[in-house]
Amino acid sequence: MNRMQRPVVVSFSGHDPSGGAGIQADIETITSHQCHAASIITCLTTQNTLNIAKIVPQKPEDIIYQADLLLRDMPVHAFKIGLIGHDDVAHAIYDVIHKYPLIPVVLDPILAAGGGKDLADTALMDTIRTLLLPLTTVLTPNFKEAKRLTQLDDVNACGARLLDLGAEYVLVTGGDENTESVVNQLFSKKHHESYTWSRLPLHYHGSGCTLASSIASLLALGVTPVQAINDAQEYTWHSLQSAYQTGGGQVNPNRLFWR
Repeated sequence: MNRMQRPVVVSFSGHDPSGGAGIQADIETITSHQCHAASIITCLTTQNTLNIAKIVPQKPEDIIYQADLLLRDMPVHAFKIGLIGHDDVAHAIYDVIHKYPLIPVVLDPILAAGGGKDLADTALMDTIRTLLLPLTTVLTPNFKEAKRLTQLDDVNACGARLLDLGAEYVLVTGGDENTESVVNQLFSKKHHESYTWSRLPLHYHGSGCTLASSIASLLALGVTPVQAINDAQEYTWHSLQSAYQTGGGQVNPNRLFWR
């Protein structure tokens, strides 16, 4: 690749005024991988490092118009989907990405805020299952999100069900579980692998955004999915290990730790 060119990753996600998660987290992560971040705002949010107070989904027609205009101009190498926030927004994202079946899609199904606020109703969950999962290359739910999407309680059953719904790879993360170490489990039709990471002591704002954006960036760079999933976990762990405090709640991953 010409050094004047960088793979383009388009992120569909919400704006976080605190700068720890959402679009800003995606941009930092994508840039850290020496890819170019392009962004489509799905929702405006009112939040800080403690919790989300309010989300304002953007108009579906504006999302589609912006994305189509962007994609007519730039060669895109990966899509990353974060906060969706409303069923209409999910349909708008589907309207865009289903026209590009060769571009890998990484979906971080954000169903609740780190502070606990619910961010997905029944209609949105159904649209994720029926429209977005069949287009998804890598799905990155935490275990709680995997259980909500499948109505199942066993991690292996959740992984199998999410594959049946259409995702090509499913990485169920265990960072929110009450376990001594963090255990993440990867499922695909031909692959099942567990990854164990030392549990870090704090609570982190935007860790899921960091992981999913790292996977998307590595896919954009031509890394195979299994290797991208492995490398992205390592990148995310080091980002969390180097985290820093800005407010009174969760700490911010240092996505430029390597600097």
